[in-house]
Amino acid sequence: MVSLEEMKKYLRVDFDEDDGLIESFIASAYKICGDVARAETTEDFDNIENSKVAVMYTVSYLYEHREDANHQELMLTLRSLLFGSRKVVF
Repeated sequence: MVSLEEMKKYLRVDFDEDDGLIESFIASAYKICGDVARAETTEDFDNIENSKVAVMYTVSYLYEHREDANHQELMLTLRSLLFGSRKVVF
């Protein structure tokens, strides 16, 4: 859903040295966001309205705060973005 080039443009990164890092953040963001949305499959997550925005936000947060990330803050924002599409679990 989110390509390396698209993410680099979003981050305003115009060099290649961080490509591996950004790609790993993209993979991590899919996992984190999918878990927050409680999506059972990648296809389920891709069909959620704000999924792309959530992934891009997560990657940018992890990239910009790699030294001092506050994961509680990140998770609260992701829950806000994905709450309407979250699968209800009891």
